[in-house]
Amino acid sequence: MFPFLFVVLLSLSWRINASALPVQEFLHCLSLRSPNSSIAKLVYTQNNSSYSSVLKSAAQNFRFTTPSTPTPLAIVTPLHASHIQAAVYCCRKHGLQVRTRSGGHDFEGLSYASAYKVPFVVIDLVNLRSVRVNVEKATAWVESGATVGELYDEIARKSKTLGFPADNVIDARLIDVKGRILDKKSMGEDLFWAIRGGGGGTFGIVLAWKLKLVAVPANVTVFTVRKTLEQNATKLVHRWQSIAHKFPKEMHLSIAIARANSSEDEEKMTIQASFTSTFLGSIDELIPLMEEKFPELGLVKEDCLEMSWAESNLYSFLFLLRSPSETLLNRNQKSSISKTFFKAKSDFVKQPIPESAFEGLWSKFYEDEAKSAIMVFVAFGGKMDEILETEYPYPHRAGNLYTILYTVDWEEKENINSEKFMSWMRRVYNYMTPYVSKSPREAYINYRDLDIGTNKINNRKRSYAKARVWGVKYFKNNFNRLVNVKTIVDPQNFFRHEQSIPPLFLLWKRSDHKKHLSS
Repeated sequence: MFPFLFVVLLSLSWRINASALPVQEFLHCLSLRSPNSSIAKLVYTQNNSSYSSVLKSAAQNFRFTTPSTPTPLAIVTPLHASHIQAAVYCCRKHGLQVRTRSGGHDFEGLSYASAYKVPFVVIDLVNLRSVRVNVEKATAWVESGATVGELYDEIARKSKTLGFPADNVIDARLIDVKGRILDKKSMGEDLFWAIRGGGGGTFGIVLAWKLKLVAVPANVTVFTVRKTLEQNATKLVHRWQSIAHKFPKEMHLSIAIARANSSEDEEKMTIQASFTSTFLGSIDELIPLMEEKFPELGLVKEDCLEMSWAESNLYSFLFLLRSPSETLLNRNQKSSISKTFFKAKSDFVKQPIPESAFEGLWSKFYEDEAKSAIMVFVAFGGKMDEILETEYPYPHRAGNLYTILYTVDWEEKENINSEKFMSWMRRVYNYMTPYVSKSPREAYINYRDLDIGTNKINNRKRSYAKARVWGVKYFKNNFNRLVNVKTIVDPQNFFRHEQSIPPLFLLWKRSDHKKHLSS
């Protein structure tokens, strides 16, 4: 019995040492690649007491912070580009995958978790978050670890008449698979095109973006008008579909739909539609415009507020009034899509949805799982219609009336039954099938949804075929150009995850590993 027990314990000890080996090799490699830096202090392994808090610090979807979620072997929090270069090299050398976490939202946890049982390292850019605004040139260099709130706050500090529409990139600094730092000129036209909307974690690690800022008035106008079913909400939503995309480009319109208590009977549930807008102009300019375009809403001056552009972002996203711009710096602000357990999906609408379809949809919001569910309609038109589908990887332009974001969230104590909330979301998504885009049913890359397809991460032969299932939904015909760029810049598919762009072919052999590292 004792010899057998000794063999079992010896075997267990070997396995533990074997599982720890990749981490030790990785750390040793980092020390060799950065001999004159304190990079060891910037790395958190699973044995480190701060590991868990660092891992969860920037997690937006708590669905991927449970004990069953695969976790990284190590988290690297670089202070310099050289630290990232070292981490990329050492991950390549020791066969570890990389997940890069920047300052943005991440609906499916792809920047800090993995659905695959593979060893990986998180490169967390939280320390690389500087924002430098040049008012005279109306530009800003923003490191990738910054949040959009930090960007908005810094713009507001420097100028009251500059803003950023969140998609106006004119240069970038990227670390590629070979560890080179490339800018717009050195990376070339195709790669620069691909990183501006082609999805993160595919082509390299972006260190910083150079943005072109735009002129905005010192004060803009916002409003929210809430209508329930008893106040004709269904007809107003139906009407909004046909006119919202026709407003001037100075106006951003949306509707948030959720269940609420009836104003007539608080014990009765109803549906409430919140019509919200930001207008780059004054109240006096907005009211006649609304009376002309959408008189049915009944907007009056008392519904409107004038505020700075920075304040309008707090109002639009968090419904915070007269809050200081510093509120934008709060990285722990909870919403339906941040710092909670949630599932989200997206759609694009090209024809008005019939009233009868909305009436059938409302009943689903009365189900138990929908207590925190929200649908957000965001109008298109304006500048979106002027940009060609091929100008950027994001192809959803003219021809769309609006996009839909579906979200449902739940509390930690309910997460044991998370599948019932996920199931509700999928039922709603299936119900909407006849009324949204088709062939393909389009989706928005920034609202990642693994339900629409994932890569087989170790299936080299069918990587393109599997990726195309979800790729055309996000990128339409631009998917093939993205694949071509990937094939050129990262043919061995080092930067990869469940929904990364694959190279067109993978003919790599293990014997090529050393050659690849030296290239």
